[in-house]
Amino acid sequence: MKKKKKFKGKAPKKLPGKYREVLDFFRGNPRKSFNYKQICHRLGITSSEQKNDVIKILQVMEKEEIIESIDRGKYRYLPDYSLFTGVVDMTQRGAAYVVVEDLEEDIYVSKSLTGMALNGDTVTVELIRQKKGSRLEGKIIEVVERSRTQFVGTLQKMKKFAFVVPDNSRIHVDFFIGKEFMNKAKDGDKVLVDMIDWPMGTPNPNGRVLKILGKAGEHNTEMHAIIAEYGFQTEFEADVLADAEAFPEEISAAEIKKRRDLRKTLTFTIDPLNAKDFDDAISFQKLENGRYEIGVHIADVSHYVRANSLLDDEAFNRGTSVYLVDRTVPMLPERLSNNLCSLRPNVDRLAFSVLFEMNEKGKVFNHWIGKTVIHSDRRFTYEEAQESIEGNSKEYKSEIQMLNTMAIALRNDRFKQGAISFESDEYRFTLDENGKPLEVVKKIRKEAHKMIEDFMLLANKTIARHVHNVIKKPLPYRVHESPNIEKMAFFIQTAKKFGYEIKTDSHQTISTSINKMVEESEGSVEANILHPLAIRSMEKAYYTTKDTSHFGLAFDFYTHFTSPIRRYPDLIVHRLLHEYMNGKSFSSQDDIERACKHSSRMEQRATQAERASIKFKQIEYLSDYIGDRFEGIISGVTEWGIFVELKDNHCEGMVRISDMKGDFFEFYEKELCVIGRRTGKRYNFGDEVTVRVKKTNMNKRTADFIIINGDV
Repeated sequence: MKKKKKFKGKAPKKLPGKYREVLDFFRGNPRKSFNYKQICHRLGITSSEQKNDVIKILQVMEKEEIIESIDRGKYRYLPDYSLFTGVVDMTQRGAAYVVVEDLEEDIYVSKSLTGMALNGDTVTVELIRQKKGSRLEGKIIEVVERSRTQFVGTLQKMKKFAFVVPDNSRIHVDFFIGKEFMNKAKDGDKVLVDMIDWPMGTPNPNGRVLKILGKAGEHNTEMHAIIAEYGFQTEFEADVLADAEAFPEEISAAEIKKRRDLRKTLTFTIDPLNAKDFDDAISFQKLENGRYEIGVHIADVSHYVRANSLLDDEAFNRGTSVYLVDRTVPMLPERLSNNLCSLRPNVDRLAFSVLFEMNEKGKVFNHWIGKTVIHSDRRFTYEEAQESIEGNSKEYKSEIQMLNTMAIALRNDRFKQGAISFESDEYRFTLDENGKPLEVVKKIRKEAHKMIEDFMLLANKTIARHVHNVIKKPLPYRVHESPNIEKMAFFIQTAKKFGYEIKTDSHQTISTSINKMVEESEGSVEANILHPLAIRSMEKAYYTTKDTSHFGLAFDFYTHFTSPIRRYPDLIVHRLLHEYMNGKSFSSQDDIERACKHSSRMEQRATQAERASIKFKQIEYLSDYIGDRFEGIISGVTEWGIFVELKDNHCEGMVRISDMKGDFFEFYEKELCVIGRRTGKRYNFGDEVTVRVKKTNMNKRTADFIIINGDV
């Protein structure tokens, strides 16, 4: 058999300029076949001359064994020796997918071919030739860059050495710790370990213990472990704290003169009961023309956190505040987040504001954007504001009810434009003084929550449109791309099973049919399955300077302006907006894009950390219910078992196939179910089941269930 030559990617001489485009097109679609007409259509080639050039290019590429002819006039890329650079997404079973930016499909790497790669690493992967119709497969041949070198795990001590078993289920190797690198850690300690090296030919990387976090399984230990695992810091360096403390408590008269003074305008905040940082406030004023001036006031963090300062560097590195079950890891020191930048009642505060002239139907006639000084007259909790909305409290009753009327109109208009309405159930834990979960309580979202959200959305949308249409300079936009229909296939199939049709003719029909499903399934058993599944099937929102739309909100342009205390992109938006409005610009689009990418990564980490803390508390909660019976819904089906989410508390555990008695059950991937070989008994995604809690594992944050339906 003739060995394929290794193609260097250079175009042969005397070929048309479209050669590189055709080559990149095949590389981006390595398992699909195309004829020249399809290629021309995808590349936007319309002239006869350029179409003839493409035919010549295909002939040369076939001769060079870059592509092969698989049917009359149809060609497919030959990836035998193709090397790609991508990021490792490790599975819990030890296999991996390498995500390559220019490929439409991820490259699968079996467990035996992952080499020395760890989850998140940037690697070079070599494609392995596959048969028609099969998935792309490859092997990792080089680690280009480690995504991280510090990991959290539990120390298992031997006589002269130890191993650290990582908490992260996607890290599939233990770290070898020599005696001299144990740092006095004891057996069973939860530790932070630094990866020193990974010698060629050895099964384990070498590491050193950097920090002892405490005994595995204890509340504070596990919370600190989660924070460390995802790369966040609980403490601020002394020089950063000193900079925060250096600001005066009082606002100078000179600073007030630079701003629009709104201290006499009725202003209040509405936040959760336990909130400490109030970064947004609402003002209300009736105008002589019968309309209303509604102000959305956001803490002017950029006044204190100046570009390239120590505080700015710290905020950039953290990227976001992190909200675990029992604590907040703030982006900014407490002096700023809970004091100077917090729009507390009965004190003057600096703000960046958007003022809207509106009528009671929510129509915006004009707006003003600028820096202000405000004075909050009242701090409402959501519950107190709800009392005013429902007429059970007279405090600012008419003002809050009018704001709610406007918010409802804004919300309805958004849905008419194609916004998607998701009201997924959320739960919180009631903890005792030691952090032990006592109960799981459903969070209730009422009109007061939605009202504030609607005005924040209005402010964010207005800032984005203003910068795009008027200022016309780069900004960190919040982008949510249109859904990938292929990615939505399983959700569409599952929704159909429950009697809901998801139409995909256009963006409008997708959002309309999803909203119909949300409305009709409200309060039903399947809602807890379908709503989160719909969200997961869509693209993830991210920050970028690309001024594209937000599908979920149905906004042509959208940004984050309203939470600079806890989100770094909002701080950038404030800073850039002020510069632009004053005829200045200090940041290039490349600089802003780099900050966007970093902020998106840190947001993902924060989300993962928050979920990890919830998962730990769920397992800790279930540990008190070993042997107890619960009703649940099958929330996932895999080759090794089915996941069940309990109805009452949303805790999730697994029923392992090995624990399913009465038959030999097999996994059917396409149908996403397990079926008994003898009885034909099926367990499908979304089915209701009764389970008993078999055991929990605090270290792995897992729970095992047993199905106790009468027939199994």
